Amino acid sequence: MQNPPTTTLGYALFATRWLQAPLYFGLVAAQGVYVYKFFKELWTLILMCVGGHATETYVMLAVLKLVDVVMIANLLIMVIVGGYETFVSRIGLQGHRDQPEWLSHVNSNVLKVKLATAIVGISSVHLLQMFVDVHHTSQHALLWGTVIHMAFIVSAAILAYMSGPMAAHADRGHADRGHADRGHADRGHAARPPVERTRSEPAAGARPESAAATPSVPRQPDPDGEAEARIRAAGFPARKLLEDFDHQHPRGFDRDTVARLGKAEFVTARRNVVFVGPPGTGKTHLAVALGVRACQAGHRVLYATAAEWAARLADARAAGRLDAELAALDDHPLLIVDEVGYTPFDADTAGLLFRLVAHRYERASLIVTSDRPLGRWNEVLGASAPAMTDRLAHHAEIVRLDGESYRTRHASAAWAD
Repeated sequence: MQNPPTTTLGYALFATRWLQAPLYFGLVAAQGVYVYKFFKELWTLILMCVGGHATETYVMLAVLKLVDVVMIANLLIMVIVGGYETFVSRIGLQGHRDQPEWLSHVNSNVLKVKLATAIVGISSVHLLQMFVDVHHTSQHALLWGTVIHMAFIVSAAILAYMSGPMAAHADRGHADRGHADRGHADRGHAARPPVERTRSEPAAGARPESAAATPSVPRQPDPDGEAEARIRAAGFPARKLLEDFDHQHPRGFDRDTVARLGKAEFVTARRNVVFVGPPGTGKTHLAVALGVRACQAGHRVLYATAAEWAARLADARAAGRLDAELAALDDHPLLIVDEVGYTPFDADTAGLLFRLVAHRYERASLIVTSDRPLGRWNEVLGASAPAMTDRLAHHAEIVRLDGESYRTRHASAAWAD
């Protein structure tokens, strides 16, 4: 544990990030200047056209000036919003209908690449202006304009190439740290026997013939090309896909809801997903498959069973860093808590799970699987159950799966054969 002076000094240094806030508000003022410049140029163009003094070349150059102003304004928006979100404080736009598509997975590497491409676009407009007005542009200016533009392109390409390995290295670091925490939790508490892992949802739930019955859900793009690193870091017990789920097995199953959840928009909206059903109906398969989709959409995910989460939080509490552990988990927009209800918890352990759910409430997403409906969680969580389920279900999609165990059915069929 850190001593108090060191912690205080670290917090003080961290608080200095707010010194950047006035800089971003200054850029907002610069944005206003460009708005004024845009409408001034537009008004001049309108007057010239109405007066009949605007040539085709003049109109093209004037429009390119307007495009140039808009692109610079776009660059400012990315710096203001993305920079503030990355380096100062979260803005809390998740779930807002006007949230920019790039903000949901923004980080310093993504922001640098987007800024570089924006600069290349602005340079392209400037170079086009020179070629449109070639009769009034010297060959020296054209040459250097072209050279500078190519330098911007090469710089952006190098930056985009370098950002991939750097982010992958960071994800590997997070993964190593997560595995170390898990190993510590297993050493500090009695790990559940390997046979209990077989109680998770069907590992054999994939059937080639079921793929045709899978709803068509487009895979989410991964512009950073690091989905595999995020999937490895998530700690899934096995790789499961929505396309491999046997949709014919559960008797009751809302396919449309799961197909919609497969777009991973619930993570951006900070909503939860709860899968409820008897053992062997595919809850873990669907939870992991949605976690994979979230990784492909650019989100960091962390998986563990309810018992493993309890052990991890108990270790953190014993070390006096429970609050810090919960805050560190905020780096993962999606946590998966598997097998709630399979093992009863004492009051202290149930209280730790409540702390996890309460901390994530309206801050980030959870996927929870359970063998019993929320109204019966008091059977395994005691007095903490009502408050926990209230927060969990407030912004949640609850998917019920009915039917017999997939494993039992196939084992019986194999015995009959």
